[in-house]
Amino acid sequence: VQLVESGGGLVQAGESLRLSCAASGSIFRLDAMGWYRQGSGKTRELVARITSGGTTNYADFVKGRFTISRDNAKNSVYLQMNSLKPEDTAVYYCNCDTRDYHLTEYTYWGQGTQVTVSS
Repeated sequence: VQLVESGGGLVQAGESLRLSCAASGSIFRLDAMGWYRQGSGKTRELVARITSGGTTNYADFVKGRFTISRDNAKNSVYLQMNSLKPEDTAVYYCNCDTRDYHLTEYTYWGQGTQVTVSS
């Protein structure tokens, strides 16, 4: 399974960005998908996750500003980021959980996309 992210870039504080991630390859069942981020010198942290049924959860620091969504027909997940702050600067990684025919779970990561917010 491959995850390809797009949509990162350089914006000013208060502006918006939309990240996209598409999963491809041999997928029997695609479960939860999500976004994580890793700032310079920091550990990777959860930003938001969404189940195949559409249930979402968000990190406290993005509630009210970011919205995660997915298109199951396209095996894709999106992250709409509004009111961006300099502290949102990080590499954002797409993540997904899949199961094979035997229901064994696998987790995959994208290569990451840089988001930089200037003050």
